[in-house]
Amino acid sequence: MSMLGFSWTLHGNGKSIKPGQVVAPGERLAWPLTIGVGMQHVVAMFGATFLVPIITGMPPATTLLFSGIGTLLFLVLTRGKVPSYLGSSFAFIAPITASQAQFGIPGALGGVVMAGATLALVGAVVQKFGAGWINRLMPPIITGAIVALIGLNLAPAAKANFDKAPITAVVTLATIILVSVLFRGILGRLSILVGVVAGYLVAMLRGEVTFEKVDAAAWIGLPHFQTPEFHIGVLGLFVPVVLVLVAENIGHVKSVAAMTGQNLDGVSGRALMADGAATVLAGFGGGSGTTTYAENIGVMAATKVYSTAAYWVAGAFAILLSFSPKFGELIATVPAGVLGGAATMLYGMIGILGVKIWVQNKVNFANPINLTTAAVALIIGIADYTWNIGELTFTGIALGSAAALVIYHGMRALARWRGTVAEPETEPAVVPPSVKAAVNAAAKRAGKKR
Repeated sequence: MSMLGFSWTLHGNGKSIKPGQVVAPGERLAWPLTIGVGMQHVVAMFGATFLVPIITGMPPATTLLFSGIGTLLFLVLTRGKVPSYLGSSFAFIAPITASQAQFGIPGALGGVVMAGATLALVGAVVQKFGAGWINRLMPPIITGAIVALIGLNLAPAAKANFDKAPITAVVTLATIILVSVLFRGILGRLSILVGVVAGYLVAMLRGEVTFEKVDAAAWIGLPHFQTPEFHIGVLGLFVPVVLVLVAENIGHVKSVAAMTGQNLDGVSGRALMADGAATVLAGFGGGSGTTTYAENIGVMAATKVYSTAAYWVAGAFAILLSFSPKFGELIATVPAGVLGGAATMLYGMIGILGVKIWVQNKVNFANPINLTTAAVALIIGIADYTWNIGELTFTGIALGSAAALVIYHGMRALARWRGTVAEPETEPAVVPPSVKAAVNAAAKRAGKKR
């Protein structure tokens, strides 16, 4: 059972956490408290996980089922060392939407399966050889550009829903903004969910919500399953998503390692393989592609509970909820105005996460290679450039991602050959004035002693 991560030890007395301590992944609190924390994880992932299938027209209950199954699979494959919930990835929204227009939902599911299989393959390579080659292939300037262009590429979709019910959309967006700044802790982290609920209530008052399908649905039943179809034409849409999922997953593992004080480098590959396997499983059954959820990192940071036992509870509860067709139909009633307001925030957040990658890694835009890589990739992604080659169609996300890789590595090779780029790729570390003053004072005292 220890190989599956089931051998938790009780943390302290199981009822409290002393200041400065955390409940490690291999520990747990008493089961009533563990169940409570697990329920918090379900609430934290709920809003974002459901928005993806609602926006893309996929069955919400099916997505919830495979997110729960995927989470349990992730815990097994990482042997209980990485606490994480696998929710719907926003990176899949654009390729799913684009592929549906050409190949329908089965074609989009085929793309999800191919992306998951590619991610699992990358994970196997990382587990064998380490993650250093990923950092060389995709340095922060490239990963930041790809994450940013995926979010900003979706701006027209957000506007289209916003325009269908502007008042509802404004209420939704305003609520998200206010809750995120007025409240701390769990409520502040659930601002998107609160905004969706507020917008939904306004939509009900305005007659924008209908419940016919909810009334007709049974309380208990199987989710709606669909099978994939495979078309080469969707490859260009879904391959860039893999780059984003790799960056998200490795970042998640590093964040958990930093918060728990444990070295989790040895399971980075397993985490990628598990996420890939969960995405493949979802694609074969009709669910959305998965990723490790930052929302649940927030819950762990707030509670100081990193126990994987809580995630077993969360995954199991998500699976139980998915077997209520009435619940799934209720989620599907979320109207366009609510989606437009929430998507305005969400898609922008994805774009800004790309910028955050640049800032955190001190990307130097005085370097012409970095500047050109980001500039060209972003414009191609935002404007949604399209390139047709026979039956294959490459759109802004695929072309922008390819441009980032080709321009960066191509310009670096030419610059090394010609010796023309003198600017460093990262900005030098800035020493705070207080530190400089302390160093200067110490130097003066040392000089006087001589």
